[in-house]
Amino acid sequence: MGRLVVVSNRVGPLQDTGRAGGLAVALVDVLRERGGVWFGWSGKISEEGTFSPLREQSSGNVRVATIDLSETDYNEYYAGYANRCLWPTMHYRLDLTDFDRKFDEGYRRVNERFAARLKPLLEPDDIIWVHDYHFMLLGAQLRAMGVENPIGFFLHIPFPVPEVLTALPNHAGLVRSLLAYDLIGFQSTRDASALRRYLVEEAGADETSDGAMHVLGRKVHLDAFPIGIDAETFAGYAVSGEGQRNFRRLKTLLNGQIQMIGVDRIDYSKGLPERFRAVERLFEDYPENRGRVSFMQVAPPSRSEVRAYSDIQRTLEGLTGRINGKFSDIDWTPISFLTQSLPRRALAGIYRASLIGLVTPLRDGMNLVAKEYVAAQDPEDPGVLVLSRFAGAAEELREALIVNPYSIDAIAEALQTGIRMPQDERKERWERLYGRITKTTAASWSRTFIERLTDAAEHGR
Repeated sequence: MGRLVVVSNRVGPLQDTGRAGGLAVALVDVLRERGGVWFGWSGKISEEGTFSPLREQSSGNVRVATIDLSETDYNEYYAGYANRCLWPTMHYRLDLTDFDRKFDEGYRRVNERFAARLKPLLEPDDIIWVHDYHFMLLGAQLRAMGVENPIGFFLHIPFPVPEVLTALPNHAGLVRSLLAYDLIGFQSTRDASALRRYLVEEAGADETSDGAMHVLGRKVHLDAFPIGIDAETFAGYAVSGEGQRNFRRLKTLLNGQIQMIGVDRIDYSKGLPERFRAVERLFEDYPENRGRVSFMQVAPPSRSEVRAYSDIQRTLEGLTGRINGKFSDIDWTPISFLTQSLPRRALAGIYRASLIGLVTPLRDGMNLVAKEYVAAQDPEDPGVLVLSRFAGAAEELREALIVNPYSIDAIAEALQTGIRMPQDERKERWERLYGRITKTTAASWSRTFIERLTDAAEHGR
């Protein structure tokens, strides 16, 4: 069994994953199981940039190798093309997309440099797994350097339909580079279908009998591989010491009131202003909830150098002040808005204390918060998940209350339905949801993808 070589923009941590994101948690176990290398950006800016000395550390059979970025690379590749061009396009926000040629050039340059620095680390039997929109060109760069190993790519964010993707000035070259990968994975069948449509309509592809695409002289496999969580472990977090402390503390503060919870990074894709207005509509249309229902939003800032993100935070702060000023009483505040990051064990206790989990992105690849909320619930008295139809998780979590995140009336109505839902119905819905998330775990996701990648590469050869 060959080593696994994982490439992602940010790397680790390998040891304490208590505050790590879903990608890191999902990859650590499979790396330890197979042994290998995790390669990516060090998170540091230096004059040498991608020519910097390799930063290395090892933990057991896993080697971490990172390189720096220069300030120009950071501005053009990361803050520029990745986050001001690809991110908004992939999330259907062409109004926020910055089509700057120097960003495109920086993205290509950094992908080429990362490929050049990765190549000497590779061994003949390695399986290479490239992650996310930062490295869509990396596979093609490795192929151009003579790398023949199996190379797979997984996109953690949405993939847009052709009508949106073709707005990118270099969309044809971007997709052509993707075809260097043996297997392309997506979070949902909707995203996989979007690329299939593009390949047929824009590149004249034919679908083969095994579901692969024959296009531009290449046979490429693509499919949906919905990422999961370790549901049983996360359920354990909810009853851990830290989880229970937060559960009891919140229950004491609530004093019999009902809590609704949302946990997201501050990002225009998460639908947070619409969510806050839906909570306001709940109190307007269903006044019986005033004084007995409150909403907590945990939203750590992200990408503060991008103006759109700081604008959202100011909007949310303004909405919080307005809604609280409009409805608050001396012993009740409708909305709590927290901008600090919380450990996963603490979040698990907060989820468990909340009757409603509100996950309403305008567009999302998966959204693991939805699965974490389900995992953290008390089996005897579970809460209700209100979930956007445009989150990848909606394909799996069909027993949630599925809503249109653009409709504040629909969200408010779903919140009222959840608040009034009988315990028996809540338990029945939760049991089906929990059964599903325990089957599609992070471990099964990674193993399934690697098995399919190995098969796809063998068939391709």
